[in-house]
Amino acid sequence: MYPVDLPAVEDFAATSASEEYLSSLEARPRDDEWFQLSQSSKVAITLAHVRRLQLFEDDRPDCTLLALHPPEDPTRVAALYLHGKWWRVDDVLRTSSNSRIGLILVRSLMERVIVFLLSQVVDRASQEKLLFSLHPRTESCKLLWRDGQAVGFYTFKHKGSLCDGWSGRCYLLPALDTVLVRRSWRRRGLGLQMLADFCSSFSTERFLGVSSPLSPSMVAVCRSFLQQHEEHLEHLYEVEAPGDWTRRWNIWLSIQLGRYSLGLKEESSPTSGETQRNQDESPDKGLQFVSKQNSTSRPHPTSLTACDVNSYPAMGSSVQQVKACDPSRAGRSPGSKISAAHTDDLDSGPPSRPPPSLNTKQSLKSNSSLSAEPRREKPEAEGAQSAAKRVRRT
Repeated sequence: MYPVDLPAVEDFAATSASEEYLSSLEARPRDDEWFQLSQSSKVAITLAHVRRLQLFEDDRPDCTLLALHPPEDPTRVAALYLHGKWWRVDDVLRTSSNSRIGLILVRSLMERVIVFLLSQVVDRASQEKLLFSLHPRTESCKLLWRDGQAVGFYTFKHKGSLCDGWSGRCYLLPALDTVLVRRSWRRRGLGLQMLADFCSSFSTERFLGVSSPLSPSMVAVCRSFLQQHEEHLEHLYEVEAPGDWTRRWNIWLSIQLGRYSLGLKEESSPTSGETQRNQDESPDKGLQFVSKQNSTSRPHPTSLTACDVNSYPAMGSSVQQVKACDPSRAGRSPGSKISAAHTDDLDSGPPSRPPPSLNTKQSLKSNSSLSAEPRREKPEAEGAQSAAKRVRRT
């Protein structure tokens, strides 16, 4: 069995056990105990190789765990002290329960430890800057389980939940906040699966949000999802807290207006975001870190100056506004419907041939000019006829 399969423990119990073990290390002789990292390497369990890890953001009282690191790299987490023993990180991420498969809501402390490891430790190179800030203790989250191991997660905000701990503002709509898929599990459509799960979890809500800013890989996931689920075209928005109409932007409209950079290099790179599929198979390439960044403030997305799309839209109007707002589509009929299956047509240039009416006019003009000209024989033909007459006379 693995830590997540063992009986649940409370936060204070885990912290208390860690502190007791840390105190016992002070009384032990140096190099008295070793932890086997692999067949060829091991680490001495001493105070010099053990440090505390804070699990949650602004946590009071603190909830900390002990981490063991190799002497050459203090930033690396080689093992965690859980349930009275040291566990390798890979083992903490595993489960022996056959019921853990797919997306499961996080409830226990051990599951939150797994979310912490995925966002702060796993797939992180030495000295690499953290892209995720610590999650709050009460963060709503789902873990994605495949083949007996945790391979990703996403966090989300409920409608009515507090935006922060000081302003008193609340989210006005459910919002997908962060998404992560382990590097070895990318290019399998897991980002698309998590976005679809989020939307289906709030199927009764009229509008849903994705936290701003959107990474290029997340834009690709949203584009593919909206192409497959046209019923969400007018209901999925990029949002900044608290998500009022001055802080939300329709994602499909922004895609069609070219407000996002799809980042072709990032989409084709396995390290650019969620673990991605091939461009023609799935769009969630490089979705390693998507929405919530380490900084607390998010850059304001480019304003849609072509038209007023931030005002409350009439039903059925947000998608159709693309034609009225984008000059490159001025030739299209305002009443025609934009289909998600033909996005290439929306970004195409001017037509390669003139309209049929113009062709008809030019054809009539050409025919009239030809009929007005007198028919003349070529000079060479006239000379040949004169020579034949002279021959007959002689």
